[in-house]
Amino acid sequence: MLNIHPATRNDIPALLSLIRGLAAYEKKPNAVVTTEQDLLRDAFGKHSKFRALIAEWKGEPAGYASFFHFYSTYQGRSALFLEDLFVLDKFRGNGIGMSLLSAVAKLAIDEGCFGLRWEVLDWNKPAIDFYQKLGATFLNERKVVAFDENATRRVAAGPKSS
Repeated sequence: MLNIHPATRNDIPALLSLIRGLAAYEKKPNAVVTTEQDLLRDAFGKHSKFRALIAEWKGEPAGYASFFHFYSTYQGRSALFLEDLFVLDKFRGNGIGMSLLSAVAKLAIDEGCFGLRWEVLDWNKPAIDFYQKLGATFLNERKVVAFDENATRRVAAGPKSS
């Protein structure tokens, strides 16, 4: 019934549809500007930026996980950052999310990573409860920091002279 496999070029339309499903779940249905060409370039291009696993339930795309390496100077090796872990509502309760998370964890171990890291929205109680049951550590002493594109450009321009 459940099949999890690394995303291929042929999975790009399904992956984009699942990404849009995640955005709708996160109450940001218009936030996705990613195109199929972006996903092709960044997952399968010369310098891939991320990987993804697709979960199919009875042959139908049901969920996905996307992830990439990041390096810890404290650990002296990399870990995987789980960017997205999502299962369509109609497929929840079948163990798909746990199976995807397990598959990513196995990849991390196989690749010599020191662990996994990810973020969860503070209002997503089902996900928080799920992660707590699995023994996840919540790094509450940290704040997520982000520059949008405009802020990134301002900072990249350097300090302003008076």
